[in-house]
Amino acid sequence: MKFNTKVVHGGQKNVDPAYNAVMPPIYQTSTFVQSSPGEHKGFAYARSANPTRTALEKAIASLENGKYGMGFGSGVAAIDAVMKLLKPGDEVLTSTDIYGGTHRLFTQIYADLGIKFTFISMQEARNMERFINQNTKLIWIETPTNPLLHLIDIQAVAKIAKKHSILLAVDNTFATPYLQQPLALGADIVMHSATKYLGGHSDVILGALVVNESDLAEKLYFIQKASGAIPGPQDCFLVLRGIKTLHLRMQRHCENAKAIALFLKQHPAVDQVYWPGFKSHPNHHIAEKQMTDYGGMIAFTIVGNQKEKALQVLENLKIFSLAESLGGVESLVGHPASMTHASIPKEEREKMGVVDTLIRLSLGIEDHEDLILDLKQTLDNVGS
Repeated sequence: MKFNTKVVHGGQKNVDPAYNAVMPPIYQTSTFVQSSPGEHKGFAYARSANPTRTALEKAIASLENGKYGMGFGSGVAAIDAVMKLLKPGDEVLTSTDIYGGTHRLFTQIYADLGIKFTFISMQEARNMERFINQNTKLIWIETPTNPLLHLIDIQAVAKIAKKHSILLAVDNTFATPYLQQPLALGADIVMHSATKYLGGHSDVILGALVVNESDLAEKLYFIQKASGAIPGPQDCFLVLRGIKTLHLRMQRHCENAKAIALFLKQHPAVDQVYWPGFKSHPNHHIAEKQMTDYGGMIAFTIVGNQKEKALQVLENLKIFSLAESLGGVESLVGHPASMTHASIPKEEREKMGVVDTLIRLSLGIEDHEDLILDLKQTLDNVGS
């Protein structure tokens, strides 16, 4: 089945045996009647499993060409489940440029519980091995990264991980399975903040994991059930609804990002533009190898080292909404240093490249001409 067909039908056969509804129903129930103790139709208590959630889990697994999918109350809850595979003394190798919420979970929750995190640049995969030791149990990567859109060679990292019997988890939120499929490149776990592109309409918070290995799936299913950070059926329904147009939306997100990136590169008020589609972008060749397009995210810095100029741009946009999150049908603009990455100490942020003049764009599905005019009217007035 081709991807564009999978988003509509993948994993959705016989989702409503009662009435053959086209869309999976919202099973808004906490418990299910049993014919005899332990005998039921596959569902006993909704924390363990719910038909609407199961339909979503099958759909997301299908998109990633995975065997097992798990839904969680948020993307961070999904990451938290992966961390619960570890024990005190274990070590995690991750990249310097990651989402601020992931960094916060690692350094302010799990580091205190005895797990060590080593943050390195992973843009050259071969440099990773000198940081691996017998306690390294997990490699966690994002690609493209948030917010600087660095690219990491999943296949090369997977080869190193397998050589040392280390789990590899990939946050695929920015790329989505439409652009990139980490399991096929050797990853063990794929994570999504389905709040973003999979849901696509800025109306739900949800996370997901996809794996292929049955023992790993069993451990994660147990964590999902035992810890209980599950999404409700209404939220699952909304993400299922969003997935059905993922391919169409991603095409427009990518088209708009390309047009905006080219515009920004030529504007005199703009210094650096971070977009994987530029041949000059670091590791552009990796995007060519493992992605089918370059995504709907852009970051850029304003000329001069003045936070006030960046704030002036942010506060005077008319179509772009100043808000956290990304991946919705509407275009969003954010200031990573004071929003998504504010929990990271300033010195660490700046080492990552998250400076005060950095602005992040999530391109929606509007006409790109209108988005360019909106950016132009505020950039033309920077410093005035």
